[in-house]
Amino acid sequence: MKKVLVISTSLRGASNSHELAEAFAQGAKEAGNEVELVTLHHKEIKFCLGCLKCQQTGKCVIRDDVAEIMAKLHDADVVCFATPIYYYEMSGQMKTLLDRFNPLYGGDYRFTDVYLMTSAAEDMPDVPDRAISGLNGWIECFERARYAGGVFAGGVTAPGEIKGHPSLAKAYDMGKNV
Repeated sequence: MKKVLVISTSLRGASNSHELAEAFAQGAKEAGNEVELVTLHHKEIKFCLGCLKCQQTGKCVIRDDVAEIMAKLHDADVVCFATPIYYYEMSGQMKTLLDRFNPLYGGDYRFTDVYLMTSAAEDMPDVPDRAISGLNGWIECFERARYAGGVFAGGVTAPGEIKGHPSLAKAYDMGKNV
């Protein structure tokens, strides 16, 4: 049994990327893993100040909802991020969250496998490439971690439009095989 953390970064209710996150989480749970799904919807997440105090103390000086999410990430074996694609890149709130995870750098975090679920209005297969590249840049800073795979749902715009999309089954299967 693995401890799986799924982080849905969309701020929109009933978002398509959140549906992917739920499908991944359901698959992982049905495979017998301990799964927690966290959403950034209604969370307070401030920008990193770049002060680097976290490198001395292991904690961020900013008081918001990131500390709770970071503690869950620290203890997870597997993490899955879900993001809408905005201008061919991960959402700004996901990037801000990744920046704020700086206190984990050089620490004794557990996660090794990192997944990415993405959705976008555009449906060309290369749409999520920059988001994957951005996430891989973050992963490279964590030597025990690796990009383990992702699912892209293209051609979905309006909330809930992903219903019946084949990417949901792919996300479920990916979660089932963590």
